[in-house]
Amino acid sequence: MRNILLSFLLLFTATSAVLAQELTVKSFKLATSDLTAQTQPRKDLNNHNCALIKVGLGLQGVQFEGSIMGNVENKTGEYWVYMPQGNRMLKVKHTNYAPVMVTFADYGVEKVESNRTYELVVTASGGVQVEQKQKLTIRYTPSSATVLVDNKMVKGKNGVAQTTLPVGQHSFIVFCDGYDSEEGTVKLKASTPSNLQITLSKEAMATQQSIVSQPIVAQQPVSQPTVANSDNISIPVKDGISIDMVRVEAGTFTMGATAEMENPYDWEKPPHRVTLTNDYYIGKYEVTQALWQAVMGNNPSGFKGDNLPVENVSWNDCLEFISKLNRITGKTFRLPTEAEWEYAARGGNKSRGYQYSGSNNISDVAWYTDNSGSKTHSVGSKQSNELGIYDMTGNVWEWCQDGYGKYSSSSQINPIGATSDSYRVNRGGSWYGIARLCRSSCRFGITPVNRFNFIGVRLVLSE
Repeated sequence: MRNILLSFLLLFTATSAVLAQELTVKSFKLATSDLTAQTQPRKDLNNHNCALIKVGLGLQGVQFEGSIMGNVENKTGEYWVYMPQGNRMLKVKHTNYAPVMVTFADYGVEKVESNRTYELVVTASGGVQVEQKQKLTIRYTPSSATVLVDNKMVKGKNGVAQTTLPVGQHSFIVFCDGYDSEEGTVKLKASTPSNLQITLSKEAMATQQSIVSQPIVAQQPVSQPTVANSDNISIPVKDGISIDMVRVEAGTFTMGATAEMENPYDWEKPPHRVTLTNDYYIGKYEVTQALWQAVMGNNPSGFKGDNLPVENVSWNDCLEFISKLNRITGKTFRLPTEAEWEYAARGGNKSRGYQYSGSNNISDVAWYTDNSGSKTHSVGSKQSNELGIYDMTGNVWEWCQDGYGKYSSSSQINPIGATSDSYRVNRGGSWYGIARLCRSSCRFGITPVNRFNFIGVRLVLSE
């Protein structure tokens, strides 16, 4: 009997020691710039895209309890847990640790949303962070090329770029003017650093278009409003700066992933009929730094130049800019709705059904990752679309008025998008975006406070 009691005591002591080791939540937050939930979606029982929770915890054999869709994916150093929208809790378990219940509201997230990626960091053994990281070295030729890892620029020197990242899979793109870009994925292992050797091949034919010696300049100085014809107007602002605009006639079109759009994302679907009942004017060019400076008295852009598009401006910044612009001009400028933007990008009622705005050959109309040299370019230095509008493909993404929401298959009249203000729509692709991101139907949602050197703005004026 004494031996039995001793054995029980030892077992109880060992069990208590194991359970004394705890899992602790270090942080839980929305990963605003992580689009994995959209690019690698999983459907719930109502055929809606799930939320994705990336759980950073360097233990094997972790289990999860809650409303989880499908199998949890172990990505080496983190787990991917898909949950239907609206869920508020997730339980994290391991046989050697006391479990922890994560209540999202405790970390400022009332409930998870469809198409959003969240980061949950959990520590083990008294709060020691066990996330493992590893060094990635990319050697590239030519040495003037630009390197992006996980869509973030990695500064290189003499053809070598280095960065330290969590173990697991990461994407990379290497590109340079006059060369074919190379992109792919690399899996970092905890045991040893990873090295890549990238040698770009010269383009077989010179498809690049150099900027003309005297590019079309947006916002040319004028002393009085000029109307070349009913389809083009120029509105003076101040300091000799004016805004050129193009008329878009009302009409009906199919919005979203239409047949000519190659390899569309799920969030461009379903295609649906949209009718715009009113004519409107849209900026012939993206808002330039000269115009922004004239109105705001500052220039937040990372790439400086009067005739370059303004960037590093948030959605909220753009509303402030428009408010001041309207006071100066006495007009009622605004951001385009998403439907107005896509209709104009497609060429309105003059559309020829191109994949990009004005051509099926992206280099004709856009500055993007394969030809931009990792920077913005003067507005209007590529070909225009069917309506005479420039840079609706590439150069910088452009803010729209709408909240970002899922499409409906129903026909719509003058849609204004989702009423939520959590995310705002961006359209058009940018200087570092791949061709797939530059199609006229491609769309993304960004929080209205974020600023990036690849996001700018274009104006709309109602008749």
